[in-house]
This record gives sequence, structure tokens and C-alpha cells, in this order.
Amino acid sequence: MKKGCRYGTHRVIEPKGVLPQPAGKIDNDMEIYDNEILIDVKALNIDSASFNQLKISNDKDPVKIAEKILEIVNERGKMQNPVTGSGGVLMGTVSKIGEKLAGKIPLEIGDDIVTLVSLSLTPLKLDKIGKIHMDIDKVEVTGQAVLFESGIYAKMPDDMDENLALAALDVAGAPAQAAKLVKPGDSVLILGASGKSGILCCYEAMKRVGPTGNVVGVASRESSRKKLEDLDVSHSQFIADATHVMDVYNKALAANDGHEYDICINCVNIPDTEMASILPVKDGGIVYFFSMATSFTKAALGAEGVGKDINMIIGNGYTKDHAEITLEELRENKKIRDLFERIYCN
Repeated sequence: MKKGCRYGTHRVIEPKGVLPQPAGKIDNDMEIYDNEILIDVKALNIDSASFNQLKISNDKDPVKIAEKILEIVNERGKMQNPVTGSGGVLMGTVSKIGEKLAGKIPLEIGDDIVTLVSLSLTPLKLDKIGKIHMDIDKVEVTGQAVLFESGIYAKMPDDMDENLALAALDVAGAPAQAAKLVKPGDSVLILGASGKSGILCCYEAMKRVGPTGNVVGVASRESSRKKLEDLDVSHSQFIADATHVMDVYNKALAANDGHEYDICINCVNIPDTEMASILPVKDGGIVYFFSMATSFTKAALGAEGVGKDINMIIGNGYTKDHAEITLEELRENKKIRDLFERIYCN
């Protein structure tokens, strides 16, 4: 077997000198190197910002979306939306393990896994696209993918449906970061609170703030607000368009006794929500941008423009033990698990 770089640079075609994620094109030949894992892919979970963009730009037509996904993968060797730059994760079965890794990692041929690194850096070859689940960002496929030596993954748990696990693990970084960031007594504002990552972040924040904290969820419509209320994962909720900054700001402060927040977590899947996240946060506070629709430029210059001295965290999809934290949330909270099973397991 050919020897490969731990980080997959041997797969980069252009431009030379970069890692696979920012590369414009990578090698998706499925003959693996000695430090790679070959996966037979069953499904892609496209990240929310990317899938939303694909739907809008392709008239919400599943046929056009499928054609666009194939076009992207054929051109780039990976599923990286050229507009959002983001990817998602995949679910599949291990079919081959490079000789350098065989016997040295806790994986065997035949194991079902979810990759926890982005599709935007994962060599991928698709033979066919099957059903596209328009409401849950999932695409059934036939194909193969390669996981690099540095790539992280989670084995499918044996106590839940694989589609449930896939849905949760796709956003595992968000609730795990919430678990790290939120402290007892904090006030926490969560944009996009009724979505998959938002609900899990709300639940984790509620666990952490204790009796003196305040968790407020922002939803885009009444049905979403009611869903949050029924789940009982926030102290209060309100409806607002996250692109309308002052509306969010005024309603957010009203929901926190007129005070600015310690933390805001942004889980939306549309652009231009940076300032709705920044403005309600107090100096010295934290904004965690999990949304892949976030613009660094808008966030940095926007915070400067309104005189906000806050800590802004990029939505790294990985934090230590994130898979375990997220799956445990589904085991702990029956309401969330039942909701996710209704949405993602049919």
C-alpha cells in the first residue's frame, strides 16, 4: 500500500500546499493508502446551511438537488458546497482498513460508523443518489468514501436507530460546546433554538445554568416556538426573524429582565444573523457561532462597529467527547428522543 500523510495532504490535487478541507479539488480514487479507512456509504447528512442553500438555488426540486450534489462531488472529489464552503457527515460501513491502522484502532471491517469530520474534506465517490429527505437534510446514496488517519468517527450505538444516531451526531459539536461554555447562573440566548442543534443546545444549557440562570430560545414561527415550549428545554421563547437585528435585540432583552446576556449560541442556517447574536450580549460575554452560514467579516467588523468587547467562537464541529455527550442527551430526555425519532426515523 502507498504511504499517506496523517492529515490527507497526499489527496490534494489543487492548490498544492493546502489541507484537504480548503482544497478546491482532491483525489477521490478509492484505492486506499496505508493509513486510510474505506467506507461503503449509505447516507449523507448535508449540513443545514449547505442544504438550505441547495434547496433555494435549485427550486426545492429533489432531481435538481441530486444533480447538483453529483456535479459538486465529481468536480471536487468531495461534497463541499461551493457557496457555503461546508459539507456535513456520512453514515456507512467499514469495508477496508489500511495496513498501518489495522489492529491498532478500535474498528473492524463491517462496523457501521458515522464520520465526525466534514464532508468538505472527505474523499467521496458517488455511484447513485437515492431518496432525498428534504425536511431533514439527508440524502440516501450508494458510493464510497475515505477517512484519513486523523479523521474522527463514532460507531453506531446499539441502543438506538441508526437514523436517530446520524441525526444527532451530525450536530454533536454544538451541544458539547454548550456544555463547556455555559455556567451556573448564566443567561443564555439561543438563535435557531427549534432546530436539531438548537434543541440539544437548549437542553444542555438548561442543565448547566441551574436555578438562577435563564435560557431563552428564539424561533422563526409559532409552531416552532410551541415545539420548544412543549419540550420544556428553555425558560421562555419568542418569535423573531434572526436577520432583523433590533427586533431580536428588543425581544431578547425583554425576556431577560432588560439585561444583556452572558452567552448567545447561533444555530440558524441562513446568512446575515451575526449582529442579532452579538448585540444582545454583554461586554466580556460569549457568542458561539455554530451556524456555517456565519461570515467572519460581518461578525468581526459588526462587533467592532457597535463597540462590543465580546469573545466570539467559531463553530468547530469537534470538541472532546462530543459524540458521547450528544448521544447521552437522547438517552436522558425522552421528549427530545421521541421528537427526533418521529422526524428522522420515518
